[in-house]
Amino acid sequence: MRLRTLLTPITVALMCAAGLAQSGSHGPKRIVVMPGAIVDVKSGELITGKAILVEGGRIARIASAPVPAEAGDELIDLRSYTVLPGLFDMHTHLAVEADRLYDAGSFTENDIRWELRAVKNARATLMAGFTSVRELGGTYFGDTSLRDAINDGDIVGPRIAACGMQMSITGGHADAGASFSSDLDITGRGVADGVEGVQKKVREIIKFGADVINVMASGGVTSPKDDPTAAAYSLQELKAIVDDAHRLGHKVAAHAHSTQGIMFAVEAGVDSIEHGSYIDDAGIALMKKQGTYLVPTLYLHRYALENLDHLPWPEAVKQHERAMIPVIRQNIRHAVESGVKIAFGTDAAMFPHGLNAREFSELIAVGLTPLQAIQAATINAADLMGWSKDAGTIEPGKFADLIAVKGNPLQNVSTLEDVKFVMKAGVVYRGPEQSPAKSSDRGR
Repeated sequence: MRLRTLLTPITVALMCAAGLAQSGSHGPKRIVVMPGAIVDVKSGELITGKAILVEGGRIARIASAPVPAEAGDELIDLRSYTVLPGLFDMHTHLAVEADRLYDAGSFTENDIRWELRAVKNARATLMAGFTSVRELGGTYFGDTSLRDAINDGDIVGPRIAACGMQMSITGGHADAGASFSSDLDITGRGVADGVEGVQKKVREIIKFGADVINVMASGGVTSPKDDPTAAAYSLQELKAIVDDAHRLGHKVAAHAHSTQGIMFAVEAGVDSIEHGSYIDDAGIALMKKQGTYLVPTLYLHRYALENLDHLPWPEAVKQHERAMIPVIRQNIRHAVESGVKIAFGTDAAMFPHGLNAREFSELIAVGLTPLQAIQAATINAADLMGWSKDAGTIEPGKFADLIAVKGNPLQNVSTLEDVKFVMKAGVVYRGPEQSPAKSSDRGR
């Protein structure tokens, strides 16, 4: 059986640019992946002496190695690597880039130009080992088109759960019109107020193809005219949002920095709190009682701290960030130590796309073990997404979403910042070349 050899980064880049990274979509009947070790993300054990058999884009079985070859088999030699399930990032903005938030282009470019930029960022995210993401807002339903184009094989990117657009109160974090003069009388397209207004907006968002509802339950950091420490939607409005979304089969993510915004959102029944910067004991207790996930998004603050003087942001935005940095780690650490469920998310856009895995070290810094940090990006994220039957672990029946790294990420989680191999649904996007099996290779 002939073995694949690792491609150089330049070759991979050229393949991806030419769309050739998907060449395995009509490949052999069976792919045999031979890892050096497999991370069992449930138990934290390193499993050796096994092979992963892939058929039809899914894991057919885990077998003892070596596996007797069959005609048409293809072998991927990862015996020098540690293999994990593809990673999740539960909070991305693929069409957005931090250094463009407030430059002239952010006001003059149309949504199509933003989403074309998202194509580049989607590829970078997949190549970093993130085979699934929850896209929480960029342009008006551009993320659903991006999702569909990836699913149809037109472009390269991760599997996407899309929010369509962000829901906001008038003047809130996702009301784009709040950044303009009152003379222009502009209102963001995700704005909805009052119980009837938010119910209609939820139904509209679902009507046009969103997978998840994303609601701004507090002010935000990058919106200069609102306050991250203030609640946005009322409890009654949030309950109406959650009730409609859940009844229609959709989960709800709540952007919530403020103490009161977190409490209202969790009491209303949201599935996750994004950021959670000013979470307190009452919020922690309620999240534990409700089983609500926290998606902390920590690396962006380190990136901001290192680059704030150079980012073209309004001074009010920089003041929001400076006020938050001293408290967020302390509060998130308290939530972690108290046992709040954590799912991995980055707010990618607030730093260059493709650096998502730097979040792992930030999670370690607030008290997670390496295994817990990896679980946050695999089994926990899959649970929050509602995709546990299909992803999050390396088990028969699940998508063949696999990544490989050098070394042991259970000992050094920063190895995940340098992913060497990426497979999504049985298609290799980064790593060894494909080669047909030969009878002379049988049993190797």
